[in-house]
Amino acid sequence: MIAVIFNPSARGDKAKGLRAQLDRLGHGVELLPTSGPGDATRLALGAGLRGIETVVAAGGDGTVNEVVNGLACVPFGCRPKLGVLPLGTINVFAKEIGLASGVAENWATVQAGRVRTIDLAVATHSGGDRWFIQMAGAGLDAAAIARVQWKLKKWIGPGAYLWAGLGALAGPLPDIHVTGGPADLKGQLALVGNGRFYGGRFPVFPHAHLDDGQLDLAFLARANLLTLARAAVAVNAGRLLQMSGVVHQQAPEFQFHCHRTAPFQVEGDNIGVLPARFSIQRNALRVLIPASESEPTIDRGGRIGG
Repeated sequence: MIAVIFNPSARGDKAKGLRAQLDRLGHGVELLPTSGPGDATRLALGAGLRGIETVVAAGGDGTVNEVVNGLACVPFGCRPKLGVLPLGTINVFAKEIGLASGVAENWATVQAGRVRTIDLAVATHSGGDRWFIQMAGAGLDAAAIARVQWKLKKWIGPGAYLWAGLGALAGPLPDIHVTGGPADLKGQLALVGNGRFYGGRFPVFPHAHLDDGQLDLAFLARANLLTLARAAVAVNAGRLLQMSGVVHQQAPEFQFHCHRTAPFQVEGDNIGVLPARFSIQRNALRVLIPASESEPTIDRGGRIGG
């Protein structure tokens, strides 16, 4: 049995295509519509406890994260497999596992049932635990997310985050203290990744693997227009690891602290304030991947190749 968790009020061509396809799925598929924030987590947990074999998250990275948080609460022995039908603005995790852009192709991936077992990461803070697959961060990126305007995001997509980031640079940024890695750090942008990509198909964590038992840290001591422009060029050139001022570390756990109130984000949504601890649970989730998916090779300069 396959359960599909989706937002029936979602807009856009992909969402319309999904709704048309859902009507034709027929036997063996249970449709679980959401009605508000948190519903996808509740529905995923319920599906797992009822013995559903596969739970499909139809939506963006936020929907995937909600579903993952529901699945993480199901005992591992009966935890469903995760399928993804990407419908969001950026769809970072879908890019990480090589999903296509079309609903039909991705539904074929779900039906084919090819599995990869990956690690899950968890952010532990005063509000509890929040599980994630891809990435989290604090400093400039969380400050920018707090400024994103929903209407602008629907209009210009990822450009809304860039605009919000420019606004965040105009104000004072918190100093984030990072511990747990090879050396303690203090700066204005701290990102942790379980996968390689951040903000789309940008390999900010080029040495990360979804199943290596490690989190990857990308850290910038000073965040301003000049350093961010240099970092963008370095990412596009595959040389972020060589850029001065950028620190990369790997560890199974990192702790973020701040001397003042500072938000942190998980999968692109601010979900709490520091301090927070980020850690890994090994081999915790089975994910359905396309037959063509293979982890790319990465040369010593950080470039990604096929």
